[in-house]
Amino acid sequence: MHEALSLGPALGAGVLLGAIFFGGLWWTVRACVSSKQPAFWFFGSQLLRISAVLAGFYFIGRGHWERLLVCLLGFVMARVFVTRLTRAVEKPTYWPREASHAP
Repeated sequence: MHEALSLGPALGAGVLLGAIFFGGLWWTVRACVSSKQPAFWFFGSQLLRISAVLAGFYFIGRGHWERLLVCLLGFVMARVFVTRLTRAVEKPTYWPREASHAP
């Protein structure tokens, strides 16, 4: 029972790590559109996001593969949530017409 109780916080931490990682990626892409040095932003953001996630996984796992697996599950769940959330925000204001085919 004690082991099952330690999996809940691991799931929550995985969701938080995923939200930070994928939310940061979304923010980076939006910021790089208007930046004069997008490569700098992409590289810096990637380095920061990966470092934070790896440190989080290391801290959460602490030698227990079960916690690490549940944390990874939360990370993937956050990916799905952030992807759906950002698609809802990024709806285009117009839909381009499809190219017409030859008659």
